[in-house]
Amino acid sequence: MPQFQNRGEEIRKLAKFLVLEFMIATGDCQPGKEGMKLAQIFKRCGFDWGDYPKATSSNQQYWVSAIVRELEAEGKVERVSDSGPWRLV
Repeated sequence: MPQFQNRGEEIRKLAKFLVLEFMIATGDCQPGKEGMKLAQIFKRCGFDWGDYPKATSSNQQYWVSAIVRELEAEGKVERVSDSGPWRLV
């Protein structure tokens, strides 16, 4: 059913744009600044559904992890260190 795949793709595009727009508007995410941890980006963008059995808040962050990896591949964001925060390039 391609209509569902198309809608899902649109949701992913909107979510990626939301994260990028949030980072542009956030001082800590500016180039050369300290950056922001993925958990903070996840929560401040409103993606946290709360804790559920086998779907804890920390498990839900994987989707935002994929979003920032997409933005990284596009050359828009960078990870400050291996386990560190994210910021704009």
